[in-house]
Amino acid sequence: MSDSTNQPTQSGKGQPTPSRKEREAANKRPLVPTAAKKTKADRRKLAEQRAKARAGFEAGDERYLPIRDKGPQRRFARDFVDARFTAGEFMIPMMFAVIIATLIPDYSEAGESGTLSDSAATVQLTVLIALYGFFAIGVIDAILLGRKLAKKLTVKFGDVEKGVKLYAGIRAFQFRPLRAPKPQVRRGEHPQ
Repeated sequence: MSDSTNQPTQSGKGQPTPSRKEREAANKRPLVPTAAKKTKADRRKLAEQRAKARAGFEAGDERYLPIRDKGPQRRFARDFVDARFTAGEFMIPMMFAVIIATLIPDYSEAGESGTLSDSAATVQLTVLIALYGFFAIGVIDAILLGRKLAKKLTVKFGDVEKGVKLYAGIRAFQFRPLRAPKPQVRRGEHPQ
């Protein structure tokens, strides 16, 4: 027989039960763990890495691009859109013009009672109809741009990846100075 089977089992834990004060002290942890505290050098290093990644993203470096912007077809689509004027890129200035037109005060007698005069209502309605017309022109322009892009992509790459035409259409509606990654081609330069 072995010794382990002959030994009687202990009925207790072999140590006294800790007091409530001792248990609470053992459970206390700092709000910010000491391992997570960053030194100034670590923070500076992280800031440099973020700045490098941001510069790479804006320059269009594939390593720093999000998944939606990666790939040769997406790069070609960005260059294709950035090489031309699109109606969609003028939507933001057009919307500001609409907002300003709706805020023009009405100085006629009818305007003093709190209601719009016929001339002010006509101006606002005209500007609103112009906005919707401009939006329709932008959508048609984006659809035509997507078709042209699909033909060029088919010639250059053989097939068109899913979502590239939508990607180009969305980029066509972005205000040019706010596009990211930044445009790599100038207007008039067509991508190869």
